[in-house]
Amino acid sequence: MAEKIKVMIVDDSALVRQVVSQALATDAGIEVIATASDPIFALEKMKTRWPDVLIVDIEMPRMDGITFLKKVMAERPTPVVICSSLAENGAQATFEAMAAGAVAIITKPKIGLKSFLEDASNDIIQAVRSAARANMGALRSSAAAAAFNRPKNTADVMLAPASHRALERTTDQLIAIGTSTGGTQALEAVLTKLPATCLGIVIVQHMPEKFTAMFAERLNSLCQIEVLEAKNGDRVIPGRALIAPGGKHMMLKRNGAQYVVDVADGPLVNRHKPSVDVLFRSVAKFAGANALGIIMTGMGDDGALGLKEMHDAGAKTIAQDEASCVVFGMPKEAIKLGCVDQTLPLNQIPNAMVAYTRNG
Repeated sequence: MAEKIKVMIVDDSALVRQVVSQALATDAGIEVIATASDPIFALEKMKTRWPDVLIVDIEMPRMDGITFLKKVMAERPTPVVICSSLAENGAQATFEAMAAGAVAIITKPKIGLKSFLEDASNDIIQAVRSAARANMGALRSSAAAAAFNRPKNTADVMLAPASHRALERTTDQLIAIGTSTGGTQALEAVLTKLPATCLGIVIVQHMPEKFTAMFAERLNSLCQIEVLEAKNGDRVIPGRALIAPGGKHMMLKRNGAQYVVDVADGPLVNRHKPSVDVLFRSVAKFAGANALGIIMTGMGDDGALGLKEMHDAGAKTIAQDEASCVVFGMPKEAIKLGCVDQTLPLNQIPNAMVAYTRNG
């Protein structure tokens, strides 16, 4: 008897996990070996049993589906079926998913989800069966080539580095935060603890286009401070946090006596857009010693060099500690560069920001 196709479903909706599991159970040739509510849980389960096919949502906590897809393709290329309401025909998320290696797309409706999934059970089964027949040799080759050819530009492609002369301390100060995997929850934990009198904050969180607006809206509803997806020319003022929009770089600029942000397209920097390195370099250049830089949970090293530039320009710097990070990548690389003044657990970072607001 032919071996069953082993499937893992990764979706933060318990309803989706249940209904898709039930649909696949009607096919004797398919076995759902695991489900997970987010990619971090999925990666843990995949250490013990790797699926033949993954069914993955795009919008999920701790790590989005596109980032997860790229990580899987880099580590062990596996057929992935994207099942998401964001994956509409012509949508940026669809292009990103296909470019990253997804072999099939199922678009979930925003309403009537349960009946749609039940009605589409045959489509889901066929998508899984087609995915299982994907040419894995070609998939591995293309993934390896993409990883090799993907540009790892520095922040030089967006702006020149700061001069060696550190800017003088003034009373006009701000806070810059960079984070990636696990950052959505970390940012919520930090920003919801801040008073409305906190210094202005500029943030890069690695997220695909369209995610950041929804993320900012959610945080704005939970926080005392105002949280916005940044637009070009937005002012950095006390009581406001600006989050770089997905798919664009965000840089700090000086406009007379005011700090504003410059939101611009451009190449990937350190394989990301927005890039923490770009933001941090701009803060080093235009704020110098008048800034606090914070690097939090995330894979890779984006932001480490930028934090060093901030530190060299006289800024104070903080890294999230390993125990409280979902992924201790970015903070670890910054610590290695010797540019971190304090390493703090997540729950102590809000107090440090408040202290900086009061004392500089």
